[in-house]
Amino acid sequence: MIAVVCDVLGQENNGTTIAAMNLIRSLRAKGHRVRVVCSDADHAGEQDYYIVPKLNFGPLNGYVAKNGVAPAKPDRDILAAALRDVDLVHVMMPLALGAAAGEYAHRHCIPLTAGFHCQAENVTGHIFMKNCSAANIVAYRVFFHKLYRYCDCIHYPSQFICDTFEAIVGPKPHRVISNGVDKIFQPRPVEKPKELAGHYVVLFTGRYSPEKAHKVLIDAVACSRHKKEIQLIFAGSGPLKQSLKRRAKCRGILPPIFAFYDRFALVDVINYADLYVHPAEVEIEAISCLEAIACGKVPLIADSPRSATRYFALSDQNLFHFNDPHDLAQKMDWWLEHPEERAACAKAYLGYAHQFNFDLCMDAMEKMMLDVVEMRNER
Repeated sequence: MIAVVCDVLGQENNGTTIAAMNLIRSLRAKGHRVRVVCSDADHAGEQDYYIVPKLNFGPLNGYVAKNGVAPAKPDRDILAAALRDVDLVHVMMPLALGAAAGEYAHRHCIPLTAGFHCQAENVTGHIFMKNCSAANIVAYRVFFHKLYRYCDCIHYPSQFICDTFEAIVGPKPHRVISNGVDKIFQPRPVEKPKELAGHYVVLFTGRYSPEKAHKVLIDAVACSRHKKEIQLIFAGSGPLKQSLKRRAKCRGILPPIFAFYDRFALVDVINYADLYVHPAEVEIEAISCLEAIACGKVPLIADSPRSATRYFALSDQNLFHFNDPHDLAQKMDWWLEHPEERAACAKAYLGYAHQFNFDLCMDAMEKMMLDVVEMRNER
């Protein structure tokens, strides 16, 4: 029996929730009994869900709600009931609930694994210190002290975040395993909606938050030779929606389409898009970019040193200088004006996407957990 502890779980509109639910569904499909500890009241009463309270941020509760997440508050009695008699605890994030679960597992000698789904900048960005290296180093050390020092094995979704964290806290037992791309993301013929006919459709999937850098893409379209022909689609949700709408209006581009799509609808949107652009400055592993690649879309990716996504580039033509809308506009125009080269690049990316096959990644996650339990039993 496995317990999965989620500081953030709710609507599948963020990478951590999607990764958690995919893991839970996969483990259950493989025959494991999985207990889930979270603060999502929508799961109250469901078998093997243990619901803890939400953290109270006082006057900041509105801001937190606007972000579409509800961080959990540890409840020792609920946590003890959820973790009693489990074979392994897997923690998703090093926040309050995850840290409490990690400490409990350590004290009770329960095998412990934890995913690394939270960059320092995801925390420091909320106090306007995202670009302060000292603050980010402190955040990583706190993560280590609160959770990761107790772990039998750490799951890193990318080599990038493994190297980043270990450069600060030193080496720890770990596995680098992608969160995986669902098999429904694949190429298929989909016609553009009539209202988009005659337009270049440029897509970005990501939460409307500062580190995703939607504004760079908006500004790039304003610099493009095809400014009046490009229809941006921002698939996602988040607190910056109104701000991004105002920026697009000020820049004089076509009003972007802001929408949250379920994954089945998103497959269609990706397939009728002409180009996928990923301008995010901070990213552990952009599954949204991999989903586009798996559907045969050419990605154009920011080369930010704080983003793992840049390693998905097959050539320099798939990269642009991060936070540089003029460079992005130049590269974007080139791809839109060269459909034959775009088709050839898309074909190359289809082979590249195989390594992120969801079933292979979930098999690797299960093996990590079983190996940890076996290792503990041999002691």
